[in-house]
Amino acid sequence: MIVDGARLGQALGAVRSRIEAACRRSGRDASDVRLIAVTKTVGVDAIAAARDLGVTDFGENYAKELAAKASRIDATWHFVGKVQRGTAAVLATHADVVHSAEPGEGIARLAKRAEKAGRTIPCLVQVDYTGRRQGVAEEDVGAFVAEAAGLPGIRIIGLMTLPPPADRAEDARPYFARLRELRDRLRKSLPEVRELSMGMSFDYEVAVEEGATMVRVGTALFGDRPVARP
Repeated sequence: MIVDGARLGQALGAVRSRIEAACRRSGRDASDVRLIAVTKTVGVDAIAAARDLGVTDFGENYAKELAAKASRIDATWHFVGKVQRGTAAVLATHADVVHSAEPGEGIARLAKRAEKAGRTIPCLVQVDYTGRRQGVAEEDVGAFVAEAAGLPGIRIIGLMTLPPPADRAEDARPYFARLRELRDRLRKSLPEVRELSMGMSFDYEVAVEEGATMVRVGTALFGDRPVARP
């Protein structure tokens, strides 16, 4: 695979500039926002090129791809897909951060596997505002965070969401604001719940304006993905 380093560098510069501009508009420091380059279907050569350009955090949707890439690229690896019972062992070995904690056997098995490996994996709880996606309903988040806080092997550090599909980035703002407000309420009793993983290529600037501490950007960096997985 031939990587166009110049194009990647320009795309990365544009994303960083837009994050900085969104931070200025909202009175924030750009150093408070972590850029996670989502590498679903992206080859290791392109990932290595991004790392050489200063990207330190990468995100994967599939456990198998996470294992293959994390074993070759030294970076901080974020898992942003569904946590499943059958892939918990892979995540416990290769994921540095998990963004998609929700009730079920997957997160329980991940906690057990991580504890057995002598690890404590930072996790974010995925909040579902659609009623149709994976994650936890807003009204159930407090109870799940309290339950998950008792699991050895993981540590709840924040919240993540995917807003409902929309035609305009601005349409995502109310959901990002709700996630920030939910985080703020939880922090009164759980101060370690501080991270907000929200915003992707389509709407990350709005997410930053609303308080995102992590943005998950793929297409804006690496271009459109192929329709099918390789």
